[in-house]
Amino acid sequence: MKYEILYPEAFPVVKCQLERGEKIKAESDAMITMSVTVDVEGKMDGGILSGLARKFLAGESFFFQELIASRGPGEVLLGHPLPGGILDVELDGSYGLVVQKDGYLASTQGIQVDTKMQNLSKGLFSGEGFFVLNVTGRGTVFVSSYGVIHPVNLGAGEEVIIDNGHLVAWPDYMQYSIEKASSGWISSVTSGECLVCRFRGPGVVLIQTRNPSGFEAWIRSMIPKK
Repeated sequence: MKYEILYPEAFPVVKCQLERGEKIKAESDAMITMSVTVDVEGKMDGGILSGLARKFLAGESFFFQELIASRGPGEVLLGHPLPGGILDVELDGSYGLVVQKDGYLASTQGIQVDTKMQNLSKGLFSGEGFFVLNVTGRGTVFVSSYGVIHPVNLGAGEEVIIDNGHLVAWPDYMQYSIEKASSGWISSVTSGECLVCRFRGPGVVLIQTRNPSGFEAWIRSMIPKK
């Protein structure tokens, strides 16, 4: 499958060129346009239990879209609802990709999407919840964000501190911990950061340049109170 990410810095879309018989999996309602040679179906991908886990544990859609070029070559345009970026990540099967809520957009054949349970402290305090998406296999994964996606490349032993609300995705072999933003709790809270994630390399952490929760709070503050 050939693909191209159009308008990467402003409301991007993914243009996929499918040969006959090829298919691509996408988040529910991701399809913008498709050729008349392409069929779209709803798939649970992994059965009812996997669908229920994505819906009620990870906060994702119960169904995926499966777009198949069943009657000849065709073109598909995919997008996501947030004003933000789309990035393609190639997986070779040697590791998985942990993706935060709403970060998965689509993937090529050979990619599996499951839920992954974090430990108690990470689930409570990371801002991602107890369950995140675990993407594995061989192929291309398209992740989406609120704002532009920025890669933070860490060398072996190198560390970085990232605000929880800006995480998009990271390799499943990377180690990270949750800690206070400042040395004391009062300073952490008054700084507006409170808890952050400390990642240790090697690896690449994908972050988003805007915080969806911060935007949601700003919208609420603009709504007149009765």
